[in-house]
Amino acid sequence: MSVRYAFRTHELTREFEGGIRALDRLTLEVPAGIVFGFLGPNGAGKTTTIRLLLGLLEPTSGNAEVLGHDVRTASDRVRENTGALLENHGLYERLTAYDNLYFYARVARLSRSAARARVQELLERFGLWDRREDAAGTWSRGMKQKLAIARTLVHQPQLVFLDEPTAGLDPIAAAALRNELATLAEQTGTSIFLTTHNLAEAERLCAQIGVVAQGRLIAAGHPDQLRAARGGEQIEIVGQKLEPAMAALGSVPNIRGTTFRNGRLVV
Repeated sequence: MSVRYAFRTHELTREFEGGIRALDRLTLEVPAGIVFGFLGPNGAGKTTTIRLLLGLLEPTSGNAEVLGHDVRTASDRVRENTGALLENHGLYERLTAYDNLYFYARVARLSRSAARARVQELLERFGLWDRREDAAGTWSRGMKQKLAIARTLVHQPQLVFLDEPTAGLDPIAAAALRNELATLAEQTGTSIFLTTHNLAEAERLCAQIGVVAQGRLIAAGHPDQLRAARGGEQIEIVGQKLEPAMAALGSVPNIRGTTFRNGRLVV
């Protein structure tokens, strides 16, 4: 089914016991076929949003549609057409890389021949084919993360949820994974919902960004729009005896101003 929006929410809210509001009236529309970045610090409501959109949590109020399916009444259809990588990579570490993906392909009801073809396609796409007979548990964190993302794609979902997929990776592995995600979205048209607290990562990958804090959406749009609304780039400098630098920078062209904030020089 071709859909215009990957997902839409209206006043989507989730409260937990004790009156804790993890998500507060989220209203958002994200078109299909793009990488959407959902930014915010830990505890901002990012993972709760994913769980609501997958139908794993019941909204306290408001509503949401994912790929045209209501998350309250058609959550099974939502999960059939989406993939998700949350806190756990979902891999069986004693199985080989090949057997991990073959298992999930059969769970997704692919025939044996279709499962074999799909597993080979994904392992080759992520550069893992030559290591297909290795037990997943022997791999580096970066390679496991690639395999885990391949797992989410076995059944060719229209939308993939990735909850901080580069967290804990070294810079080289994180950069390689970002390249894989960018290529995936460009070549297959798969919609990607990516949560992160790394603004630079979102700027490199995402066509649209939503920024959430304390459960509330505080900004949304293209990265360039958000930068323009913020009033330009900022640089924070940490060090000692920064007052001379502050005075000197005040006369440099294209610098609007400088100030001290939380022990840092903000330019």
